[in-house]
Amino acid sequence: MNARSGPHDAERVAAVLSEIPLFRVLGEDGIRDTARAGLSRRYRPGEIIFHQGDPGESLFALLDGLVKVVFTTEHGAEIVLNMLGRGDTFGEMALLDGSPRSASIVTARPAWVFALPRARLLELMREHPGLADEFLRLLGRMVRRLTGQAADLAYLDLGGRLAKLLLRLADKHGHHGEVVELPGLTQSDLAALVGATRPAVNRALQSLVSRKLIAVHGRTITLLDVAALRKRGGL
Repeated sequence: MNARSGPHDAERVAAVLSEIPLFRVLGEDGIRDTARAGLSRRYRPGEIIFHQGDPGESLFALLDGLVKVVFTTEHGAEIVLNMLGRGDTFGEMALLDGSPRSASIVTARPAWVFALPRARLLELMREHPGLADEFLRLLGRMVRRLTGQAADLAYLDLGGRLAKLLLRLADKHGHHGEVVELPGLTQSDLAALVGATRPAVNRALQSLVSRKLIAVHGRTITLLDVAALRKRGGL
């Protein structure tokens, strides 16, 4: 992690960890101990938290901000696999099998990140069996998300996939579930998230605009008709 990190504030870290189901099972004392056992750092937009191929030595929790999960192909092309916000965890897979990181994590907004060493996580699982159960649930949700994305590619057209993505982004990262602000997220990133090209996503966005389902101003997208977007996304 980088030198611009702020000091570790265990109480503030513990307050956010208590909102995350994975850590909530530890109880107040366990959460405070966990906050003291890890390290929190702050990043500016565009910084890399870890690279694809790095060793998986820690579990990460996003205390604040927005990050992109970026996969780099063998030909050097970058694909955005997911967007993560406050309360999300990442880096789980490498902890399980000891393999290198399968993707890079890049900040899209200023981010505050907590890292818990693998050794301490394993100790906590032995001390708190409920943590291992919650970790399995976390992996199960990840598998369901990936299965859902595969199903969307098979059964939804581009407009439907885009509508569904915008609803998800607005719900998790927007304001009042209606406005999606996308600093650090380009149309190429949106295209990667829905399995399409940037020109195709641009046309799909303009189609939603012409039907008055959304309004686009720079990188801010306002959802004008949530009900219609849900129907368009098959929800």
